[in-house]
Amino acid sequence: MQNIHKIKQDMCDIGRRIYNRQFAAANDGNITVRVSENEVLCTPTMHCKGYLTPDDISMIDMTGKQIAGRKKRSSEALLHLEIYKQRADIKSVVHCHPPHATAFAIAREPIPQCILPEVEVFLGDVPITKYETPGGQAFADTIIPFVEKTNVMILANHGTVSYGESVERAYWWTEILDSYCRMLLLAKQLGNVSYLDETKSRELLELKDKWGFKDPRNTSEYEDCDICANDIFRDSWKDSGVERRAFAPPPPIKTTGSASSAPAGVDEEQLVKLITNEVMRQMKASS
Repeated sequence: MQNIHKIKQDMCDIGRRIYNRQFAAANDGNITVRVSENEVLCTPTMHCKGYLTPDDISMIDMTGKQIAGRKKRSSEALLHLEIYKQRADIKSVVHCHPPHATAFAIAREPIPQCILPEVEVFLGDVPITKYETPGGQAFADTIIPFVEKTNVMILANHGTVSYGESVERAYWWTEILDSYCRMLLLAKQLGNVSYLDETKSRELLELKDKWGFKDPRNTSEYEDCDICANDIFRDSWKDSGVERRAFAPPPPIKTTGSASSAPAGVDEEQLVKLITNEVMRQMKASS
């Protein structure tokens, strides 16, 4: 039998950690834990996550209706509920606005891969959703294309959402992501971001599989993908307004098949764009 009071205490602890790391200003962010088939503990709206007490935590059902608690549930609960509906294995969801990851959300810059070992093992490819006004079902639906293939997402112009088998594990993925985004921005300021080579990148994927962490790149569906080029979620970029602007793509790496014909450091999509721009420039010059 679950100790509901202990789970509420754990949610308050994560709330303090989120607030202390400046992942949530004022009343930002929300945390949920699913405790039965139709019952979800939920943090309250308009309440600082750094000062929660167990009595502040409400209970909602899987439709979003509040069934217990003296404070009104989070206005963004539907996002959490949609994740639970799509993933029966998930027991907790954490949403907040970590500043470095949210900078990527605002820029709509894809998170580079094959740079930091911990990120390859624990996160993998991180998608950026389409933007929708927070709170409604349309906002909740933005996670559906990605939720089966990752445990952390960037919400365009908003923040992050991560999820796992416990509230602490759900929070971990957000902390790892924001720390990585900060490192990327600092390395960019130094003037260089170095990518891991093919051998070392594959070694990390082998470790990930050995340690029981799922990654689409370790499945037959993506056996022909470029393991370092954000291939898992690349098809969503156009609809979400995502484009490489600040960080150059990694040198092409294919798990199987022939190597890319694009020059090192330039993916095929970028090469087409460069050629098109040059053709247009020459046409204007000759007119």
